[in-house]
Amino acid sequence: MKNNLAERRAGRNWTQADLAAALGVSRQTVISIEREKFDPSLPLAFLIARTFGCAIEDIFTAE
Repeated sequence: MKNNLAERRAGRNWTQADLAAALGVSRQTVISIEREKFDPSLPLAFLIARTFGCAIEDIFTAE
């Protein structure tokens, strides 16, 4: 699944560790999602969207 998570994170001047802490996941999970090597669970996708104040579809798109 494609995503723009890295751009959104950088736009807030957050490190991957900052985002991981906000989401309650490991930095490796954030890295894997940003590199599109791992698709988040639906609850995690909702949490990511809520963290950035947008809809899931604003961050994640089908390939």
